[in-house]
Amino acid sequence: MRRALALATTPGVPLGPNPRVGCVLLAPDGTTIAEGFHRGAGTPHAEAAALAEAGEAARGATAVVTLEPCNHTGRTGPCSEALIAAGVVRVVFAQPDANPVAVGGAGRLREAGIEVVGGEMIEEAQAVNRAWTFAIARRRPFVTWKFATTLDGRSAAADGTSRWVSSRAARLDTHRLRALCDTMLVGTSTVEVDDPELTVRDELDEPVAIQPLRAVMGLRDLPADRRIFNDRAETVRLRTRDPEQALADLFARDRQHVFLEGGPTLAAAFLAAGLVDEVVTYVAPMLLGAGRTAVGDLGIGTIADALHLHVSDVTVLQGHDGEDTNVRLTMRPHLRRN
Repeated sequence: MRRALALATTPGVPLGPNPRVGCVLLAPDGTTIAEGFHRGAGTPHAEAAALAEAGEAARGATAVVTLEPCNHTGRTGPCSEALIAAGVVRVVFAQPDANPVAVGGAGRLREAGIEVVGGEMIEEAQAVNRAWTFAIARRRPFVTWKFATTLDGRSAAADGTSRWVSSRAARLDTHRLRALCDTMLVGTSTVEVDDPELTVRDELDEPVAIQPLRAVMGLRDLPADRRIFNDRAETVRLRTRDPEQALADLFARDRQHVFLEGGPTLAAAFLAAGLVDEVVTYVAPMLLGAGRTAVGDLGIGTIADALHLHVSDVTVLQGHDGEDTNVRLTMRPHLRRN
């Protein structure tokens, strides 16, 4: 199973919309017959790839798969039927498939007389497809809210300037995190005021080949010359002020992980709705004393009602000169309402 998980995370495999899956076929003596992994939507599933490599050697084999074999026909056929036809006698999988479209593979295999064992290394398998697992269960994308702030909670100075609250090391790290998501979401105010391009760029400040979807939430019309509407990535308008509706629209587009990069008002709306699942903040060792706050009014009037966050990671991001430093905090809300 560890080898199957490693196959699932092969570099270059898309993070969505399909789950990443790995498969290892074992002979009765435990030796490896063949391996396979899913390379993205429209390509053979991991089981099909391994069976194609194994050929007749798959008869009598054990299939070790990171996700329960699917039981539906989409762009490719059901993996459960392919395993049955190949003569596999035992299937061991890690994570049950919660997708209502694909569920039922384990039952179909058992009906055919195949021994099935599920739940092996399930937590590790769920971590491989964190956003997909969440989105399938909640029927909405996982939301990561990212922002940069000074020690006193300011995202910009009194005159509106924000360069350089985040260090170069933090900005490079932000691009790394952007690349792990399939959607970047901002509001109309951010587009009007900051005019971001919202692309993923490398260390040379060049756009990478695969870009997340750029989504703009809000009702106001925007000038067509804003950089977010250029041809470096796809952009969609979400004509709503309701965070739940925005996420429903994105889920309908097969989007599973939203990187929320909007301003304080948009952040407050998602937080108030209980729709922030992870918080990543870059804290700069500086003080402003005044200026734009990192988040808008949450309607919290007393410390007892404060929104508490659980810190899961603290990392110091330091530049080459030792001065260009930010601290990255990764956190999650203790309670989610949706």
